[in-house]
Amino acid sequence: MKTVDTAKPLDSELPGSPRVLPFGLFAYVGAGASMLVCYGKTMLLASLGILGMNIPDINPHVQAVLMWVLGMVAVYGLLQDRKVHHKNYPVVLGALGVIVIILTLYAHYSSAIELSGYILLLTAAFLNQNVFLSELSRQVGKQAREVKELNQDLEERVQVQVGEIERLNRLKRFLAPEVARLVTEEQEKSLLQSHRAYIAAVFCDLRGFTSFSASMEPEEVMGVLQTYHNELGKLVAEAGGTIDHRAGDGLMVFFNDPLPCDEPVFKAVQLALDMRKKFSDLNLKWKKYGYELGFGVGIGGGYATLGVVGFEGRFDYTANGNAVNLAARLCDEAQDGQILIDHKAFVEVEEKINSEPIGSLMLKGFTGEIKAHNVLDLRL
Repeated sequence: MKTVDTAKPLDSELPGSPRVLPFGLFAYVGAGASMLVCYGKTMLLASLGILGMNIPDINPHVQAVLMWVLGMVAVYGLLQDRKVHHKNYPVVLGALGVIVIILTLYAHYSSAIELSGYILLLTAAFLNQNVFLSELSRQVGKQAREVKELNQDLEERVQVQVGEIERLNRLKRFLAPEVARLVTEEQEKSLLQSHRAYIAAVFCDLRGFTSFSASMEPEEVMGVLQTYHNELGKLVAEAGGTIDHRAGDGLMVFFNDPLPCDEPVFKAVQLALDMRKKFSDLNLKWKKYGYELGFGVGIGGGYATLGVVGFEGRFDYTANGNAVNLAARLCDEAQDGQILIDHKAFVEVEEKINSEPIGSLMLKGFTGEIKAHNVLDLRL
């Protein structure tokens, strides 16, 4: 991305040469001062003589030295300006004028030749000013183009960043905030394309919610749901889980995708235990209002197909497969306070948890019996 330092003056290219007067006026100052020394006495005599006044005489040698020294000052100004506009002819013309003045003073004096030297010097100052201003105009035009390009680049960057923020906000609906940021940084499209992965799925909902909804005012029901999802959502975010969906009192979370993690089944068990504890805390208050609610969890492990589904403006990141269906069916079977996990997933964490077998279950959508366990707590 191009940048423009607008704080620098346009003539800041001059290496180690501070500018006394801008826009090529330094050459005019030197030339004008030299002419004043040359013709000033004559002009004063002409004007003061009318008034009958006299002025002190000036040593002609001092006058001559001042004339060519000040002429050299003008040439010095031309040399400094050349570093900006890179044109040689004003310097050459000014130097020629000073040479003519010096030769007139010390070789063969002629007022006409002396005047021609000053004409050359002034012409050099005039041409220098023109090319100097032309170069400044070119630099201003260049900077204006750079600023325009910079603005266009900034506009594009802002659009890209706005797009990233929009994508991040969409991702936050089903990913933990820190996971959503990582996914955005790692290029969302590649990570969220449909693919197959091993996951641990957690499905939970409230026991007795249907009868609770039918017997309570809608505002009370909504208040319970908002508190329930808000508190459990915080736990999911802390655990780094991915929220598949929320539906009423139901919540599905899975681990090990879109970003991999170690021991996804154990993370699922930890989250389930934390959610059960959080529900118990919430339920103490709800019981005071006469709410009769319970909490059940199902955990399944296995391969699933994952990816983004939906339509423009409303996408969800979701998982489909036996692990998901198994977690949902085990959740349906779970009694209040139970965390049911299928046997294959249980084998991965049996040394880290305390549990009790509940035998085999016949689950809808599955052929044959499914062996399951009830998670009690973690082993110390």
